Amino acid sequence: MTLFRRRPDPATRTVTLLGKPGCHLCDDARTIIDRVTGELGVTWTEVDITGDAELQHKYWEQIPVIFVDGKQHDFWRVDEKRLRRALGG
Repeated sequence: MTLFRRRPDPATRTVTLLGKPGCHLCDDARTIIDRVTGELGVTWTEVDITGDAELQHKYWEQIPVIFVDGKQHDFWRVDEKRLRRALGG
């Protein structure tokens, strides 16, 4: 029986930012994500929703949208402390 779960290795974690060009909230999110993932050794990617009609339709009014390991984590604003906790940092 395991009483404690091991934290995932940061190198196996992924953060994805959905955004669009010219979005000031996306710029703010990018700065925070870059800082946190850089310090923790986590990979992150950015997806421009303007190149995908389905993503535009689904997320247009929520951007930036942040996913951690494929699950939606935040939208509009990134809380740095909350992101660190989600990544185990």
